[in-house]
Amino acid sequence: MAHSRAFAPAHAPSADVLTADMVGIGMLVGGERSRAPNIEDTLLFASVEGMDRGDLRVLAVLVTWLGIHGGLVNVHRLTRLVEMEGSPRVRALWSALARWRSSDRRFMRLARAPRVPRVDLLTTGTDFQVGRKGEDSRFVGSKVRVPANVLRERPADVLTPSELAVRHSAYRWRLVIGPAFRADMWAALEREPSLTAAALAHSTYGSFATAWQVRRDFSTWNSSGG
Repeated sequence: MAHSRAFAPAHAPSADVLTADMVGIGMLVGGERSRAPNIEDTLLFASVEGMDRGDLRVLAVLVTWLGIHGGLVNVHRLTRLVEMEGSPRVRALWSALARWRSSDRRFMRLARAPRVPRVDLLTTGTDFQVGRKGEDSRFVGSKVRVPANVLRERPADVLTPSELAVRHSAYRWRLVIGPAFRADMWAALEREPSLTAAALAHSTYGSFATAWQVRRDFSTWNSSGG
């Protein structure tokens, strides 16, 4: 049977699972952590929680996380996920965040979002808040208008890269290989060496060809005593 590649999870997680996944990728929002949540899935669902359900605490931690760890995001896949997202508010947020991260050229396509309208983060009171405090400098001129001091920037709410590398194997392999599907595949094989190429591709959203190559390289590395 031919491999049918998936780019997005079939279902959104429950609130409890999302919280555990966020903790699993280094967002210190309290509670138990998932063992190896997918980074891009978690970022997208956290943005939905923040923008469509009004959870400003989640959104603040998400923005802080991206400021610290954005260089290790698989931006190619994140862009596909955002383009598939039905919420204009979520797409506006990612356009704004990508604009903020524009020194990393991988975010350029995500930043453009030409058909996404500009939105206010707050459903009410934005004009008053902006008039009093100005705008959050991270979002000035972007698709989202955010009053200053609404999204608190607290680095202590997010694990450092060295701390997250110990906790999250795919993040650790991204430090070694780069933020690509190969890194996630190596991490998946470390956890479950018996995965077939098809199962490996499916679990990491990668292509069968890449999974087959990584499966071969992983076997060679193991047989060499690596």
